[in-house]
Amino acid sequence: MTLTYLDEETVRKHLRMAELIPAMEQALIEFSTGHVVQPVRNGIIVEPAGGFFFMMPALGRALGVKVVSFFPNNAARGIPTHTATILLADPETGVPLAIMDGTVITEMRTAAVSAAATNLLSTADARVLAILGSGVQARSHWEALKTVRDFREVRVWSPNEQHARDFAKEVGGIAQTAEEAVRGADVIVTATSSKTAVLKGEWLKPGCHVNAVGACRPDWRELDDKAMSHLLFVDSREGALRESGDILLSGAKIYAELGEALAGKVPPQTEETTVFKSLGMAIEDVAAALLVYSKVTKGKRSRALADPS
Repeated sequence: MTLTYLDEETVRKHLRMAELIPAMEQALIEFSTGHVVQPVRNGIIVEPAGGFFFMMPALGRALGVKVVSFFPNNAARGIPTHTATILLADPETGVPLAIMDGTVITEMRTAAVSAAATNLLSTADARVLAILGSGVQARSHWEALKTVRDFREVRVWSPNEQHARDFAKEVGGIAQTAEEAVRGADVIVTATSSKTAVLKGEWLKPGCHVNAVGACRPDWRELDDKAMSHLLFVDSREGALRESGDILLSGAKIYAELGEALAGKVPPQTEETTVFKSLGMAIEDVAAALLVYSKVTKGKRSRALADPS
């Protein structure tokens, strides 16, 4: 069997939010209902560069592993802080099917999961979006979230004021201070590389929804204790309790996994102020990789994989 290689351009060409969001919803449901085998990601710290190198395997409708690196200091070098590669295999034989660039998948699936959370947990009439951050995830979240809500106003904050102004111009929004952006917003995204809280709970409008996607280490934070005191959803309890500084340092109580709410096992309680703490899961990457592979091969090789029956 020929091993297919899919580069970044090919992956981006075949991955669309309209298809990715429901695929992520299904992956989250299957994870939270016990139909996925997935250990918590494992990795090493790379010194003196201050980087992280992780392996993320998962078995669900497909079998695969993502190898991902996170080197925060790359931002100062003008190169991506995150890089990733995904190996997709046949779950019946273990035979490798494809190796593909995982950077675009990481970028898009993270935002697609936040869109699924926003669609479930935010009010249907949400019109004001605040994005704290101006990088790849900020842009990807704008693309994803506008597919599930009709935002009339977009507010942007970034620690780099010029980046905030540039991003705000791209999305037809306005650059403001973090507090100005958040106060009165219906949906908030925190997508920063900050290690200390940039979002204060006292700024939050009652009944708003927060997607917290930065602070991926147990000693890093984006949200203060008051923000974390609201109704808290996570992608994985096990992962969150091992990796999320926002949760570990605040002592916040997890209400549910997002997949449990999507499956109807717990009520989403959209009248409450909600926080979705996203750390990312291997099953999201594998499901997205399967979606790309299926489209590239036009289903010839992956039809059996895509059909759970």
